[in-house]
Amino acid sequence: MKISVIDQGSGVMFKFAEAIGAIVKGRFIYIPESKGGGYITGFNWGNLRMMIRNYHLNEEVTIERRNELAEGQDDVVIMLSGVFTSASKNKEQLLRERANVIICKHAVSSVMDMPSNTIFESVTIAVSRHYLRSLFGEVKHPVIESILEAKDNFVFETGVSSEIIKTAGEIQNQSIPESFESHYYKLKCEEMLCYVFALLIQREPVPTSNMHIDDIKAIYNIKFLLESHLNESPNIASLAVEARMSEPKLRKLFKQTFGKGVFEYYQSLRMQEAARLLKEKRLTVSEVGYQLGFTNLSHFSRVFEQHLGMKPKKYSMD
Repeated sequence: MKISVIDQGSGVMFKFAEAIGAIVKGRFIYIPESKGGGYITGFNWGNLRMMIRNYHLNEEVTIERRNELAEGQDDVVIMLSGVFTSASKNKEQLLRERANVIICKHAVSSVMDMPSNTIFESVTIAVSRHYLRSLFGEVKHPVIESILEAKDNFVFETGVSSEIIKTAGEIQNQSIPESFESHYYKLKCEEMLCYVFALLIQREPVPTSNMHIDDIKAIYNIKFLLESHLNESPNIASLAVEARMSEPKLRKLFKQTFGKGVFEYYQSLRMQEAARLLKEKRLTVSEVGYQLGFTNLSHFSRVFEQHLGMKPKKYSMD
């Protein structure tokens, strides 16, 4: 199913709900059983908004979002994916979306793909730059300064910390009186922002470059290629041709976006997949290593321990 929506600054939640025939009850939107299951909910505090998604769909849905923001509206969007834990994730037929955090300007129009039989467990925060400056204006780091001041498009992506997962769990499982909900969620939303920015300032403090929307699309196409070929070591020259960039430009923009070089990012993807195959699919260490392109299992074990902090065999038994 393809859904085309125009976001005029208030988000696409209700337009998506209308398109799939979801049921609206108060601040909750429930996905009908004929379409999947779960819910969407959210809060709006003016300069700060939060949407919570916890659902799955029976068929693939693609949302083409075009933004038409009011004059002077200059929001930043922070999308935290795969941050909840739910009982439904134990259903073998359902996949989990990859855990990550993406920060970009609201003005960046986008295509959002929601594959079928995948659980979306995410928090999306839209916040005005004025509000962000009141929280982080004193932080001196090139990435933070770009988020707060850059006039052109930008995108930064990072992993998910244990603090983010903990706060997401508190958001998901809160049990306070309804009259306190708005204040509670706003505090948790700001806490989540603090943890995201704490991750960003760990990056090497080098100046950032402006990114044209075509550059953003090209870099994310390279990310998709890496994700799709985890058993093949990346070839920078070939990837540069694919991105229609010079090799130095590809290396710079990729590291600027993801905080890691191409090969380092590729290895982290491999180890995330290795952890998933060991825990969720219950494959053996040798099966996982060979599936991900390792010919030397001792090397696979060393790389896995570098990323996960323990040997793959021990990880699979915990």
